[in-house]
Amino acid sequence: MHSAILAPVVALVAWSLVMLLWMMAIRLPALKKAGIDMSKARGGRPGILDTMLDERAQWPAHNYIHLMEQPTLFYAIALTLALLGAGNGINAWIAWAYVALRIAHSLCQATFNRVAVRFPLFVLSTFALMALTLHAGLTLLHHA
Repeated sequence: MHSAILAPVVALVAWSLVMLLWMMAIRLPALKKAGIDMSKARGGRPGILDTMLDERAQWPAHNYIHLMEQPTLFYAIALTLALLGAGNGINAWIAWAYVALRIAHSLCQATFNRVAVRFPLFVLSTFALMALTLHAGLTLLHHA
């Protein structure tokens, strides 16, 4: 029998891949429009495209980067809970809440990008991550 918390892990990985495709669908035409020849382009300093492309073309890319940051902690704690046998019930529900909040954050950032909307979504997802971490810590203490 598998741990229910693995489903939101797979869902967030799948969403990250959707954002990768979204980023490429927006960014590649923006690079062409800006006159950037990909066959001659070299890697540069991080963020250099922010000065060369329309900011709206960068929003999906910025969000994809965000999905490679804090969610890595989510993956680690979710897998830890699964291995501890604590990945069902409330922890699975909290994990789904985390994923839903991160997807909402992505949709906000990649479309209208209002910080007043994005920031509360980020904070709420962080609280969910903190709850999962607390539950993993308590489970470890209980089994020690």
